[in-house]
Amino acid sequence: MKNLLSGIFFIFFIVCNITNIHAQPKYEFRAAWIATVNNIDWPSKKGLPVLIQKLEFLQLLDGLQRLGINAVIVQIRPATDAFYPSSFEPWSEFLSGVQGLAPSPFYDPLEFMIDEAHKRNMEFHAWLNPYRAVFDINSSSISSKHVTRIHKDWFITYGNKKYFNPGLPDVMKYVNNIVKDILTRYDVDAIHMDDYFYPYRINGKEFPDEQAYRKYGNDLSKDDWRRSNCDSIIKLIHETILDTKPMVKFGISPFGVWRNNDKDVEGSATQAGQTNYDDLYADILLWLKEGWIDYVAPQLYWEIGHPLCDYNVLLNWWANHSYGKHVYIGHGIYRVFEKPTPPWRNSNELPNQIKALRGYETIQGSIYFSTKNLLANPNGWADTLRNNYYNTPALIPPMPWIDNIAPEPPVIANYTEDKKNGSNFIINAKAGDTNESEKVKEYVFYISDEFATLGNTPFMLINAVSKEPVFNLDAAQIPMQWKNCYIAISSVDKENNESKLSNPVQLIKTNKGWAIPK
Repeated sequence: MKNLLSGIFFIFFIVCNITNIHAQPKYEFRAAWIATVNNIDWPSKKGLPVLIQKLEFLQLLDGLQRLGINAVIVQIRPATDAFYPSSFEPWSEFLSGVQGLAPSPFYDPLEFMIDEAHKRNMEFHAWLNPYRAVFDINSSSISSKHVTRIHKDWFITYGNKKYFNPGLPDVMKYVNNIVKDILTRYDVDAIHMDDYFYPYRINGKEFPDEQAYRKYGNDLSKDDWRRSNCDSIIKLIHETILDTKPMVKFGISPFGVWRNNDKDVEGSATQAGQTNYDDLYADILLWLKEGWIDYVAPQLYWEIGHPLCDYNVLLNWWANHSYGKHVYIGHGIYRVFEKPTPPWRNSNELPNQIKALRGYETIQGSIYFSTKNLLANPNGWADTLRNNYYNTPALIPPMPWIDNIAPEPPVIANYTEDKKNGSNFIINAKAGDTNESEKVKEYVFYISDEFATLGNTPFMLINAVSKEPVFNLDAAQIPMQWKNCYIAISSVDKENNESKLSNPVQLIKTNKGWAIPK
C-alpha cells in the first residue's frame, strides 16, 4: 500500500508539474538589474583583480540563468564614468578603485559582459544614468580628466551629489554623444535609463538652475521648462538610435508613480510624496505616446495593499497607459533587506505580484532590483522562480514596430537514438536560408504530447553558434504519462521574431520505452 500511495503521489506531482509548465507564458521579459554604483551588485568591491572581476560577473550570470532570467540590465555609466574604454569619460572608480585607472591586465568589461550574456541567450541592456555626475562630492574619486573639471559651468551641486544641468543644450548634446558612442562600438540590445532625471527633491532646498532658466526658459513656467528639457533629451536619443542602430531598443525605468490623481484626473489613485511629472520632471506618458521609447519599466517597489501606493492599483494604471509599447514591472526585492515590514516577510508577496501582472495582456514581464538581493533567495523567492514561475524558458517578446520579419524555419535533418546511453535521442537540424539582416540568435526546441499544441511551450533554448544545431533529448525528460512525443524546432532572430516551426518528428512509446517509429 505504501508503494502504491507513493506511485500515485508521484503521478500526481508529474501531472501538476506539467500543468504548471503549460501555464507559463511563452513570451515574457524576465530581467534583473546589475547595479555597479557603490558596488551594489558588481564588482563586489573596488580594485579587485581582473580575474576575480570576471569570475564574479560569470557567477551572477550563471545564477540568473538558473532562475530562468533572459535579460540583464547592467549599469555601465553610474556617475559620468565608464565601465568600458571611452574617449569621453574616465574609467569608473567602482571598477578599479580610482577614477580614470584602467583594468590591469587590460580588458574591456563591457565587451566581456555583452559576450557572456549573449552566450547564455540573455539580452544585454546598457544602463546609463543620464545626469548624475559625482556620486558623493565628499568621498568620490574624481579624475583630472573628468568632465566636471573641464566644463564646470555644466554642473550643479545639490545635496552631496553633482548633476549635469539638464537645461543646457551642450549637456543634451554631450549625453547624446555618449549614447551614440556606445551604439557605434558595442552590440547592446537596448539603451536603458532609470529614474534619475532631475533629482529627487531635498526638503527645503530648491534645485539651483535659475540662471539657465532665465536664459533658456522661453516664457515657459519653470516646471514646464524642466519637463521640456527631459522631453528634448529623450527625443534626441530616440532619433540618434534610429539613425545609428535602429534595431536597438530604448527603455526607461521611472519612479513608479507618474502623477497622483489629486493633481491630474489621468493620474493614479495614489498618494506618493514625489512623482515623475511634478518632481522629477519626467513626462513618461508623453514619451510613450510619441513613440520615443520602446518600453517602460516602472519601479513598483511597494507591496500589494500599501496604503499610499498600492502595487495592484499601480499595476492596473500602467497596464492601461502603455500606448502600445512594452511594460515591464520593476520588483523591489531589496525591500526584504531594509527593515522589512510584514508584507516583505511574506513568502507569497512576490508570487502574488507575478500572478497579478500576468493577468494583463499589456504587461510583458518583470525586472528585479537587484541581482545580488534576488540571488540571496529571500523568502525562497529565487527557488520559487526556478521551480514554479520560470520553470520553462520564455522567449523575449518582439517589438513589431522595430522589426517584424521572422527568419526562415530550420529543418530537422534526422534524429537518432544514442545507442551508448539507450534512453537519449539526438536531433540534428539545419538552419533555414536567412538574410544577414535576420541573423538568428537562438533555436527553440519544442516537445508536446499533442501535435496541435506543438510550439506552445519552449522546452529548451540553445545559442545559434552553429547553422547545424544538435539537440539531445533524454527520455527521462518526457513526462511518463505521454503516449506520443512530437518534436519541432524554430529559429529566433536578434529582434526576437520567431520563425515558423520546422518539420515535426515523432517518438512513440513502446513496452521498452521511447523509440523512433520505423
